[in-house]
Amino acid sequence: MIKTLATITVLIVAALHAGFLALEMFYWDHEIGRKVFSMTAQQSADTAVLAANQGLYNGFLAAGLLWGLFAGKRDVVVFFLLCVIVAGVFGAVTAKPTILYTQAAPAALALVLTLMAPGKRQKLHKA
Repeated sequence: MIKTLATITVLIVAALHAGFLALEMFYWDHEIGRKVFSMTAQQSADTAVLAANQGLYNGFLAAGLLWGLFAGKRDVVVFFLLCVIVAGVFGAVTAKPTILYTQAAPAALALVLTLMAPGKRQKLHKA
């Protein structure tokens, strides 16, 4: 049950980041992006290149989460969830506080469930 919930929450986090990719790369300088981010046409035009770069990074986060899930690599999933949490906290502090709820919180929930889920625990090996 927990493993299924963990998988579902990780998929939700990946889907969110795929959505962020689309929004930031393709809809930033569009009516949709301006509405979501409360920007003027000039603001969205001036920042479109930066947003596209940011969107690409969100795509990498989604890809990493999916890779970890489908390859059965729990450590990869944990790594990318931690990346999402750090990015979400940083975004909340530097850009918009609601990013904590839209990005970091879902990833934190997915991380807790992933760590609680039964599965093979990897041990650190001594060199």
